Amino acid sequence: MLRCVRRPRHRGRRSRLKGLVLLRSWLGGAEIARGYGSERDGWGAGLAFNCGRVVVLEVGGRCPLSGLGLGLACGCRAWHGAARVGAANQFHPLSFSLQFPEHSMAKGPSSASTRLPRRAFLSAALLPAAGPFLRFGPLRDKVRVAIVGVGGRGAGNLASILGEQIVGICDVDSTQINAAQKTLEARGHDPSGIKVYRDYRELIDAGGLDALLVSTPDHTHAHPTVGGLRSGLAVYCEKPLAHTVEEVRLVRRVAAASGRPTQMGTQIHAGENYRRVVELIRAGSIGSVSEVHVVCGKSWSDGRFGEEVPVPENLNWDLWQGPVPARPYSAGLHRANWRRFWNYGTGTLGDMACHHLDLVHWALDLDLPDSTESEGPPVHPVGTPSWIHVRWGHPARGPRRAVEVHWWDGGHKPDLVAPDGQKIQWGDGCVFIGDKGVLCADYGRHRLLPEKDFAEFVPPERTIAPSIGHHAEWFRAIREGGPTTCDFSYSGALSETVLLGNVALRAGKKLTGCRSDGLAEQIPEAEEFLSSPVREGWEF
Repeated sequence: MLRCVRRPRHRGRRSRLKGLVLLRSWLGGAEIARGYGSERDGWGAGLAFNCGRVVVLEVGGRCPLSGLGLGLACGCRAWHGAARVGAANQFHPLSFSLQFPEHSMAKGPSSASTRLPRRAFLSAALLPAAGPFLRFGPLRDKVRVAIVGVGGRGAGNLASILGEQIVGICDVDSTQINAAQKTLEARGHDPSGIKVYRDYRELIDAGGLDALLVSTPDHTHAHPTVGGLRSGLAVYCEKPLAHTVEEVRLVRRVAAASGRPTQMGTQIHAGENYRRVVELIRAGSIGSVSEVHVVCGKSWSDGRFGEEVPVPENLNWDLWQGPVPARPYSAGLHRANWRRFWNYGTGTLGDMACHHLDLVHWALDLDLPDSTESEGPPVHPVGTPSWIHVRWGHPARGPRRAVEVHWWDGGHKPDLVAPDGQKIQWGDGCVFIGDKGVLCADYGRHRLLPEKDFAEFVPPERTIAPSIGHHAEWFRAIREGGPTTCDFSYSGALSETVLLGNVALRAGKKLTGCRSDGLAEQIPEAEEFLSSPVREGWEF
């Protein structure tokens, strides 16, 4: 995200300069480009470069169209921008794209080859002011995307982006790289045009990207995500958004500053059933909701480091560990079982709650809780718990009353009774308790109780449009702008809420003031669990 700062009239070596424009980065305010406005020609231009990958050109000033502003963003060949057309300071967004020769971007910002020809500028500028948000074309036919982590969920994510221009794949496991290459070749992608990396930092530094998809273990979610955002990339990251509360907060801040499209991998959010449940809750079908119980039968638990064994030849163990303190390799960690270890995973709660609680947060418009309290078996310093029960207290918000949300996993579940006195029989999923009824829901179905009270119930009008697909939504935002439904603002609050449950368990304390940045000062026992030590060389 760039901001434009106007400087006073400048009378230096160019006598006709009307003003000096500086483009500054939201990520630190550093001056990254200069722009000069010409009194004679009535327009100004500024160029900002990011290692040849992202270029922003800001032009505008006093011209016959009275207050024309033009912004262009370039990724190698395609120029994409937003023009603001209107009188005086009343600008309206107008987006379009232009195509320029590739060699024009080959040199640095001081080169004459980077200057926008006046004729090309004027042909772009003299566009009809046809109204706000008029689009004249996408950024490019296909988004240039790279993926970090191509095994497990990464393989599923790879299958969902095969319609785009995949320019890089990265994984610390050569076996998973080989499998990904076979998938790509089978789907018609030219392997010679797709670079292979073991270290995500090299992938980001290489440039030539529009977007980055992160599908690594939890402890390496935040680092490539932050690196991608700071490099001007749109980022899709698997859930939870990060390994710790402090990492989630950092990701949210960087994402907000970058202005790039983001999406967290809670793909169930795109389903039709979740949409119908949200509509039912918001329409007051079960009245005012005061309590929600979420049950998950899965248990990622009791991780223990076994005997040290040689690192498999296909695995770069040092890169797999990434930012966490290094230790010898032991059998059973890779693949999947890392979820059972605090060093690398977040247990069942971190793995599954983002899916189930997504429905609760969406339907009830929840943000961070005021309080978090957890119970479970005795805490082990290495392994995640075999079960956990978490209670989050959320304050009233607008017309919604205060609500208490419960999480149960590892075989533990509540005994719940419907208003008619019948025991509620429901498996994994959510049970919303309102003052006029109960709504039970899972990924694909929902049910209103007591059934006799809803025998003639007419569902509310559908107000939430069908999803075009969770990944497709992200790519549309990259091409056309606009929001995503699980951006890092929404999903950051969701992820942080989930991770606070683990913090409360490990600290052995009820957390209050969870919405405050001073949580560690208020509850010293929680401080060491809000963040993780980062080994040298892996600092953000």
